Amino acid sequence: MKKFMTVAVALCVLLLATSPQANEYTGPPMKSKLATEDLEGDFMTVWSQKFSEEMKQWSGGKIDISVFPYGSLGDTRDINELCQFGVIDYVVTDYAWISSFVPEAQVLALHYIWPKERAPEVLAWVVKNGKFMAALENAFRRNDLVPLGIIWEDWMWITSKTAINKRADLKGMKLRLMSSKVLVDQWKAYGASPTPMSFGEVYGGLQMGLIDAQMNPIFADYSMKFFEVTDFFTLTYAEAYLGIPTMNKAKFDALPKNAQDKMRAFWAEATISSAKWIEERNSADMEKIKKERPSIEFTQLDDEKIAEFSSIAKANYEKFDAIGGPDAKLVRETLLSDIANAKKALGME
Repeated sequence: MKKFMTVAVALCVLLLATSPQANEYTGPPMKSKLATEDLEGDFMTVWSQKFSEEMKQWSGGKIDISVFPYGSLGDTRDINELCQFGVIDYVVTDYAWISSFVPEAQVLALHYIWPKERAPEVLAWVVKNGKFMAALENAFRRNDLVPLGIIWEDWMWITSKTAINKRADLKGMKLRLMSSKVLVDQWKAYGASPTPMSFGEVYGGLQMGLIDAQMNPIFADYSMKFFEVTDFFTLTYAEAYLGIPTMNKAKFDALPKNAQDKMRAFWAEATISSAKWIEERNSADMEKIKKERPSIEFTQLDDEKIAEFSSIAKANYEKFDAIGGPDAKLVRETLLSDIANAKKALGME
């Protein structure tokens, strides 16, 4: 009996030693390209490089991802298309630019869906515990893509040539937005004159008067020097800038499951840590802007003004269902339900 037990234990040890473990990559070596819509040193590019390093270490060097910052492989629309067609394996983009391929992604552009306080925590809960990611993935898969997560890049600020202290100040303002029908319709409802424009054309557009204002998070306003050609910064808390790390569907489905799980886990865990990183970066860049152009005025709308904007935005939510793709109603209702559940779970209600 003792001899039998010894043999059994030996067999178990041998099986454990030879069977794939959760942290063992069993697929073939992969050399991949990942394109982002941020410059070198900016949020998407920095966190894509962290993702690349993590996957390389985890796979023992077999998963080798080269990261290409904004402009290296084309403009924002170009890199999404390259990923959809499998020319590159990964893209890290925002909800607006990818909406040309996956219109349902625009649900993340709906105004005032995120709470003013603790929004990154709410997003992290939605990604990890909600039903939204599965609903969004169905829409992405229909277009040969797979979302790996959603990352918080902080609130969008309006930078303008004239002050914005109330909704009436937006009337007729030529406001550059990312390319999204949902965004255009929302800003029209406030009285603005939305003007979609490529990221690389914004500085010149402001300089030449083709647009009066534009929207971006602070780090982009500093990196792209938009503060040089505008005089007022306004925070409405209407929308957050969110990134969607995405992979080509065929390339993702060819991966071993433990590699798929590892990629999703990286971005899920990065939601909070990357939010802290970018909030610190935005704070530092705001101080740089103030130092370089002390005349710039920074304004945050108070709760009364926000309530006015919010009531207009929420009255338009259902319009998304008609323009947000075949799964629009499902993804909208699922996201809003997840956000409500997140706030309850986090003790915010």
